[in-house]
Amino acid sequence: MPFVAIEHPKCPKCSKSVYAAEERIAGGYKWHKMCFKCGLCGKFLDSTNCAEHEKEIYCKNCHGRKYGPKGYGFGGGAGCLSTDSGEHLENTR
Repeated sequence: MPFVAIEHPKCPKCSKSVYAAEERIAGGYKWHKMCFKCGLCGKFLDSTNCAEHEKEIYCKNCHGRKYGPKGYGFGGGAGCLSTDSGEHLENTR
């Protein structure tokens, strides 16, 4: 009977194997500790301040800015209304 190695889950960010001693779990995926950071601002995350969207993780603030509701009533009022389209929030990596 030949030896068959256990298949370890792959990190969505770097596609390398994630072992139990270094894993962080979010959105049903297992991440390396060093890969578990916001996709926009680069802040290191934990299970209380992360949000996952299409295999990418974000801090709550960046996720809300990129995917949250926009327009009047979702930011303060007419004084806070902006014509910014959010192009500066695109991931440049």
